[in-house]
Amino acid sequence: MYHDYDRAKLFTRRAFMLAGGQATLVGALAARMYYLQVVEANKYALEAEGNRISMQLLAPPRGLILDRNGVAMAINQHNYRVLAVPEQTPSIDYTLDQLSRIIPLSDGDRARIHKDARRHRSFVPITVRENLSWEEVARVEVNIPDLPGVVIDVGQSRFYPLEQLGAHILGYVSAPSEADLGNDADPLLELPGFRIGKSGVEKIYDPALRGKGGKSELEVNAVGRVIRELKREEGQPGINLTLTLDLKLQEFAAQRLGDQSAAAVVMDIHTGDVIVMASTPSFDPNTFNRGLSSTEWSELINNPYAPLTNKPIAAQYPPGSTFKPMVALAALESNSVTPDQRVFCPGYVQLGNFVFHCWKHGGHGSLDLVGAIKNSCDVYFYEIARRVGIDRIHDMAVRFGLGSATSIDLPGERPGLIPDREWKRTAMGQPWHPGETLVNGIGQGYVLATPLQLATMAARIANDGYGVVPHVARDAIVGTEAHRRPPPNWPSLEVSHASLAVVRQGMFAVCNEPGGTAYRERITEDGMWMAGKTGTAQVRHITAREREADKKNEEIPWKERDHALFVAFAPVQTPRFSIAVVVEHGGHGGSAAGPIAHDIMLEVQKRMLGIIPTMEPG
Repeated sequence: MYHDYDRAKLFTRRAFMLAGGQATLVGALAARMYYLQVVEANKYALEAEGNRISMQLLAPPRGLILDRNGVAMAINQHNYRVLAVPEQTPSIDYTLDQLSRIIPLSDGDRARIHKDARRHRSFVPITVRENLSWEEVARVEVNIPDLPGVVIDVGQSRFYPLEQLGAHILGYVSAPSEADLGNDADPLLELPGFRIGKSGVEKIYDPALRGKGGKSELEVNAVGRVIRELKREEGQPGINLTLTLDLKLQEFAAQRLGDQSAAAVVMDIHTGDVIVMASTPSFDPNTFNRGLSSTEWSELINNPYAPLTNKPIAAQYPPGSTFKPMVALAALESNSVTPDQRVFCPGYVQLGNFVFHCWKHGGHGSLDLVGAIKNSCDVYFYEIARRVGIDRIHDMAVRFGLGSATSIDLPGERPGLIPDREWKRTAMGQPWHPGETLVNGIGQGYVLATPLQLATMAARIANDGYGVVPHVARDAIVGTEAHRRPPPNWPSLEVSHASLAVVRQGMFAVCNEPGGTAYRERITEDGMWMAGKTGTAQVRHITAREREADKKNEEIPWKERDHALFVAFAPVQTPRFSIAVVVEHGGHGGSAAGPIAHDIMLEVQKRMLGIIPTMEPG
C-alpha cells in the first residue's frame, strides 16, 4: 500500500513537470509569434514585399553626337540580345551548351561569359550574345521554357552611320573593363551590354553622354518570372553633343587626302572651332562596339599607315620649313635682324668642320626676311638662328602653341618638342652645340610638332598674336549640361604687330608671288587668296653621295622619304581660317601637301563664307 502511494506521488510530480514544460514551450512559442506578427509585422511585411517586387535599373539613351549643322554622326539603334542570370541557371556551362544548339557561340564568347560571371555578382544578368537577328530571337524565344535563367532583352546599341568618316574625333564605345568598374561607382556599368566611351569625344564627354539611369519595379512570382510592371521611372537621357566639325568639309578633306598616311586640320582663327580634322587611313568604330576579331585587330595594329592613330593630335613630325616663321619672329622681336637686312646664300654655310646645305643647289643669292620666307632659304635661317639662339627660338615657339599640348578636348594628344639648352641638359646630360641651333632653326633636329599645333601656330600668326585654343565641342560641357561657349577673349601673346605683319607678308609671297615655293598652289579666286608656308622634313640623315645622286622621291623606299607639310591662312584680306596638312613620306611640301591644302581651303571658304569667285588676281 505504501509503495502504491509513492508510485502515484512520483507519477503526479512527473506529470506536473511535463505539463509545466509544455506550458513553457507554448508560452515561448506564443511570445515569439506575437513578436513576429505584431512587434515585427511591418519589417517582415516589407521583406515579403521585397521578395515579391524586383527592382531593375534602366539604362538611359546615350546622347547623340552631331556636326555643327545638326547632321548625326553617332546615334542609337535597337539591339536584340540574349542574357543569362547565373543564379537562375543549373550552371553556366549547361546553359551555354543548350544555347549553342540554337544560336552560334564561339570559344571567345564562352571565355568572355565566364570572365563576366566571375566579375559580377550572381544575380547580375550577363550578355551572352548581342545584335541578334530576328530569326535568332525567335528561335531562342521558342526554347525559353527549356532555358532557365535565359531571357531576351531589347537594348540600345551605339551606331556610327558614317562609319570611317570622323572616326578619330568621335572615338568609340566598348564594354567597361575591370579597371573601369573599379574607378567608376556608377551602377549603370554593371548593366549587361552597357557601353562607355573609350576614345575620342565619346570618352572625353562620356559622363554627359551617358546620362542617368532610371528604375523599374516588377512583380515577380516565386521563381522570379515577371508578372507585371508596377512602376517605372525613366532615367535622364544623355545630352546631345554638337561638334564644331562641318561634315561636308570633313568628307571633302578625307577624300582629298585619299589613301595616303596623312592629316589635315582647319580651324577658325578667332573662335578656336576645329572645322576639319581628318586622319587617313581611318577605321570603322562600329567594329569596336560589336567586338573585333583577332584578325581585324591584327590588321589594324600592323598596318604601316597606323589607321588607329589620330594623326592631327597624336603624330609628331619635324615641322621642317613651316617652323621658319617662329625663327623669324624670335629674330625680329630680339632685334637680331631687321626686315630689310640681307643675308647672302651661296647654297651652304660652314660652321667649324661642318657644312650645312641649303635646299637649293647654288644658293638664293642676297635675300631680306620676306624673300627668305618666300624662297624658304635655309642659309638665311641658319644665320638668323645662330644670331638669336636656341633659347629665344624656344620661347617664341612655345608662345605660338608648339612644344606642349594645346588642351584640345580630345584624348591622346601628344606635346611635340621644342628644345632648348635646359631640355638637352636634363634629357641627355649633354651641353647644347652651336650646330644644333642651325639644324633646329630650319625645323629639323629635335623639333617635333603635331598638325594641330601647326594649325594653331598659323592661326595665332593670322589673328595678330592672340592665344586662340582649339576645341571640337561647340558647346561647353559642365557636368551633364551643355552651355553655349561665351565669346572668346584670348590673351595677347605680346608680340609686336609689326613683326607679325612682316611674317604674314612673307607667307603671302610664298603663295602669291612668282618664285614663291607654293606659287603653283595659290588660290586665284578673288577674296579667297591664301598665305602659307611649305615644309619638307627629312626623316633620316642624307649623305653627301645621296645628295649628289639627287634621287627622285619615288625612287626612295616609302619609309625613307621626306614628310611633306604645308601651313596657311585665308583669306589674306581678313583672315578667318588656318590649315595644316601633313603627308607622311610624301616628298616635297609644295608639291605633295600644298595642292591638298589649296583644295581644302578653297572649299572651306566657299562653304563657310559663301564667297562667290569673281576674278583672278592681276
